[in-house]
This record gives sequence, C-alpha cells and structure tokens, in this order.
Amino acid sequence: MSSVVKVAVFPVAGRGTRFLPATKASPKEMLPVVDKPLIQYAVEEALDAGASTLVFVTGRSKRAIEDHFDKDHELERELEASGKKELLESIRQLVPGWADCIYIRQSAPLGLGHAVLCARPVVGDRPFFVHLADDLISAEPSCLKQMQTVYRKEGASVLAVQDVPRDQTDKYGIAEVKSFSDQVGELASIVEKPSPAQAPSTLGVVGRYVLTPGIFDQLEKIGRGAGGEIQLTDGISRLLHSQKVFAYQFDGTRYDCGDKLGYLKATVELACAHPQFGADFSEYLQSLKT
Repeated sequence: MSSVVKVAVFPVAGRGTRFLPATKASPKEMLPVVDKPLIQYAVEEALDAGASTLVFVTGRSKRAIEDHFDKDHELERELEASGKKELLESIRQLVPGWADCIYIRQSAPLGLGHAVLCARPVVGDRPFFVHLADDLISAEPSCLKQMQTVYRKEGASVLAVQDVPRDQTDKYGIAEVKSFSDQVGELASIVEKPSPAQAPSTLGVVGRYVLTPGIFDQLEKIGRGAGGEIQLTDGISRLLHSQKVFAYQFDGTRYDCGDKLGYLKATVELACAHPQFGADFSEYLQSLKT
C-alpha cells in the first residue's frame, strides 16, 4: 500500500435540503463563499495535499459540478478577446493538467458509507482522502496536508476531530481516543450520532478522512445503520477490529457550511481576509455598528 495519498473522494450526491430553495436546481457544493464555490475550495485543498486523482460521487441534479471543472472554450475565447487575462487564468487553473477528474453516480441515497463504497472501482487498493465540501476549513498548511503528514508517519487511517459541545454529539460521529500525543491519538471506539448521555467523549469527527482500502470490505459487510443508511462511522468501527485508526486534532478554523449560520460566518470571515477587498469590506462591517 502506498505511503502517500494520491486519491481524493468527494461525496457530493446529497440534496442540500437545509438550503432550499437555493439548492432546488443547483448543488449545495456550488454555493459560493465570496468568489469560489464550496467544491472548489475542497478540490484546491486536496490538490495542495498531494492528490492527483479526484473522484466525485454524484447524484441527480449535480451536473453543474462536472461543468464547473470542465473546459469552457467559448468562455475562454470571450475572456481572451476582451483582455480579461486574470479571469481567464482563474478558470483555466481550476484543475491542473496533471490531475484527473472522475465522476461516479451514486445510484440511491444510501448514506456517506455507500457513497465512499461507490468509489471503490477507482480507488482500488490505494489509501484515499474523503473530503466533505460542507466543512470548509481555513488552515495553513491545509487540513488534508496536515493529515497526509500524519498518515505517512502512522501508515493507518486518520480522522479529523474537534471538540464539540456535549449537547451536539447527536450531530456527529463521536470518537473515543486512548490518549493524545502531538494532536494524534489512537481510536478506542467510534459511534454515530450518540445522544449526549451516551456519547463516549465530545470529540466530533468532521469532514476530513484518510482511509485505507480495508474500509471497503467493512462497508460491504455492515448493511444499513442509523437512518436506514450505510454509515461510514459503522465501517470505521469495524475496521478498528483489524487495523489501527487515528484521530487528529487539526490546526485551523472549521466552518459548517451545511448550516446557514456557519455558511454566513465563512462568507464574512473569508471576505474580510480577501486580498483585494478584505480591508474595504471590514471597514464596511465596522460602519454597520455605528
């Protein structure tokens, strides 16, 4: 098995019902944060971490994602003719020539574990990232790049975790960790969305994973779990019986862009940090307080 992760899987088949009506005809992953859609932030992070094969597990009404990363020769000609070189370069560089985009259709909405399992024909026996575009993480180096470093050291699956409020454990996969050293800890157990009273800890798994190919066999065996879906958390729990799995407390700021308030926070904070108009926007926000 490779010591470097080169494949990134993006489960993008969800309907994004929390953002209706905005997501009725457009994927939630195409919601813009300032001047880029969420899925572009996700792809840029995976590329920065060393991925060269990008696997999108899609569903109905997700054609816009494929179109976004495809070439648009007519638009490029228009931008070139009008002298808009900066905009031209911004769309030409969405995916570098050395990276491959592969699209797989998830036949039914059977959960995150099923979406990951759909990627098996492409991933094969290689380790791979799983990146949930809903979780936008601002970090330097990027979260996946940090996790690549942990994987190269441990040679095992790695989950990004952060401490969450006790009353919100039923929104996350919750990890129980034996002990932490330099932000890395070996998992003792993991459970999907436990009630606050039953949660083994307050370490919530967020939308970044490095997984070994052994996860596929486990996902095929577990069947449907919570919500009638094949849960990735359940597959990881079974994987613990045969392999070590590690939790990683990443450096960075996470925005839950699957939630309207989290999305608004991401938009405002990234706008304030924007190199072109961040200072002006920050000044404008200050003016609203007066």
